[in-house]
Amino acid sequence: MAQALIFLAPGYEEVEMLTVVDMVRRAEIEIEMVSITDTLEVTSSHKVTIKADKLFSEADFDEAQILILPGGVPGTPNLRAFEPLCDKLTEFAKAGKKLAAVCAAPTVLGSLGILKGKKATCYPTFADKLETGDYVKQPVVVDGNIITSRGMGTCIDFAGAIIENLKGKTAADEVKEKIIYNDVY
Repeated sequence: MAQALIFLAPGYEEVEMLTVVDMVRRAEIEIEMVSITDTLEVTSSHKVTIKADKLFSEADFDEAQILILPGGVPGTPNLRAFEPLCDKLTEFAKAGKKLAAVCAAPTVLGSLGILKGKKATCYPTFADKLETGDYVKQPVVVDGNIITSRGMGTCIDFAGAIIENLKGKTAADEVKEKIIYNDVY
């Protein structure tokens, strides 16, 4: 069963989603791409269609340790408009389970009150829309059970934080080394 679930809504940011999926799988952590639509094929904000692993109704939330939201527009508003996902995000937050969001997607967590009293980051133009979160201008912010990141350019660090949170710093560092991240030439 998957330890991580990442959600695809029409208009998601494909690089943010795929970077996380790629790196998490390299760390040998089970992650499933979950469509919030009625079809497995979901088209991104840049018109790239990717086939999800499961429909939302098929996802196993009992086994999941973390729920992950990629950003993108209109992906982020579409995630926020999907009440069954918002219910699961709220349920996970109340249980102290892990949540992660990047780019515009941390605003979903903010609008649900999940970021209340938490430090978070997001794409700069969405900082005023975090609502209940305290905006921090850093590539990745980890505050308790919440991991947030700024955008496509910070996704390797974002995925690394997710891996570190699930499997430890050594596992995250090994994946970064294998992909030649921050290698000195």
